[in-house]
Amino acid sequence: MVNIIRKNLLAKAAALLLGLAAIFTVVWDEISSPLLYHTLRGNTANFVTTTNIYIPPSLDADSQRKLSINLGGGDCKWEPPVYDVPEDLDFHKTFIAGFPSGDKRMVYLQMEALAGFPAKDEWDFAYMGMSNHPFIKGNYPHHEGIWGWADAADQVVMMVPNIRRSMVEYHDILWDLGYASTWEDASLLRNNLFREQPDLDDYYEWRDARVLDEACWYGWFIDYWMEGGLMRDIFTHKLTTKEHWDDLMLKPFYTRAELDYDLYVSNETDVTPSYDTHCANGDISDGCEPVAIISADKLLDYTDGPAETSAIASALTNDARTGQYVIAPEAWDCIWEELIQNKKGPRIISDRPGYSAISGLVGYNFSAEMVEGMLAELDRLIAKYGGAEWNTKQTANRLVEILTEHRALIQVELDQVNSGERRLREKDFLGPQERRRRHLLKSPEKTDGESDVAPERKKHTRYFIALEQKRFENKRREIKGAARKSDDEANSDRAAMSDGDFIAALSNALAHINTLEAAGGMAQATATELVESIRKVARQARVVLMKD
Repeated sequence: MVNIIRKNLLAKAAALLLGLAAIFTVVWDEISSPLLYHTLRGNTANFVTTTNIYIPPSLDADSQRKLSINLGGGDCKWEPPVYDVPEDLDFHKTFIAGFPSGDKRMVYLQMEALAGFPAKDEWDFAYMGMSNHPFIKGNYPHHEGIWGWADAADQVVMMVPNIRRSMVEYHDILWDLGYASTWEDASLLRNNLFREQPDLDDYYEWRDARVLDEACWYGWFIDYWMEGGLMRDIFTHKLTTKEHWDDLMLKPFYTRAELDYDLYVSNETDVTPSYDTHCANGDISDGCEPVAIISADKLLDYTDGPAETSAIASALTNDARTGQYVIAPEAWDCIWEELIQNKKGPRIISDRPGYSAISGLVGYNFSAEMVEGMLAELDRLIAKYGGAEWNTKQTANRLVEILTEHRALIQVELDQVNSGERRLREKDFLGPQERRRRHLLKSPEKTDGESDVAPERKKHTRYFIALEQKRFENKRREIKGAARKSDDEANSDRAAMSDGDFIAALSNALAHINTLEAAGGMAQATATELVESIRKVARQARVVLMKD
């Protein structure tokens, strides 16, 4: 019996070695061609060919490193990144920090096009497992984020979105959370947890209050990264204690009153400046303070956009470990043109219906109270980072430049609201003062002696806190479920392969490669399918061999 097992093991090992040798022979024969050699390294400017040869990136390490092709003379060809990142490559990894919005997508797609490798979300690191992705995108320390990448990152690039647009996008989250989906589920009403469902007016009141809070979160988020993880209160921006910080992080859906600074700190002068443990412990090797500040608005601008792509590329070339894979500087402008002007690659936020309306400050309107709240936060940030303590830092100056431009746009809106040019509707962001005024106008006429104060409305804060918490828990559950499904499918694939299946699959894959190689090339879709087939065979082969 032992001899039979040994024979099976030797036969499979020989088949696998033979298959690998055949693959190596095909690839080596292809790259010996001068034309293909230059194609793989992104330079075909000096060669002419009538055959469009496509070699799967996974079969050649160099083609993985420069997938977007530099054609020379400032021309390029965008290609998608290699999504299967080799584990043996040593990267200098970048965390893309950004307040929740669709703008981060534009930044990491630029990185993928420049270097040829993909980004991965912080939540995917937390629940799908660690991997060698060189770009990590996330919202941490915002409550929509999670520090899921352990100590994988080496540097931070911070994306700064327009605060006004971010508030509208956050409203979209709240709307999806509320009436559009979870609201109709009504599961929170079960077991008499909540005896009645709030009406639309209640939702608008709560939403406006949350958006006002989010304006504070916006500034707090920027402070966190600019100051390298220094722990501050969200609403007062004062230095705070670890106890208070932990509650801010673990109870993000509690009210401002429940997390009030004075409940934790009696005297601010007694607070010793301290840092988030992730930053204090060096979980980002070069520190939590960003090396570059990127503007999503400028990235979309046809005048300033190419310079923004160059700023992103420059950040990636800070260290040769990732810098060696970045396409040549002469092609950086072309990469911007391919992604933004020619709209190559996945859809970005500017492709979304209504985006121009949002960026043009129309659509949803804000009352003067709400706009003034955003302006106050911008004024605080501009004064702080434009001051003597910061204005010698290039990143601080860039931040002030971006925020000053945003402020000018929002000031225009405030002027239009105050002049009556912008007419406010019930669904707009009215804020507590304007909504109170409107409730008074809707009330029956007063008789002598009656108060001018609007009648007290039942508070539904606890309902909305529970609803928001439910959405947060659902998100975690969905990601965990996706991780389990992926593991189950992988285990099923391994268990299903028999000895005969192994030999047949490997033989078919190698025969297919030889046939296509003899024909002079292969279509990209065919090549991609073939590569996946080979990967699957390799994974299953390892398991079969281990079983014996």
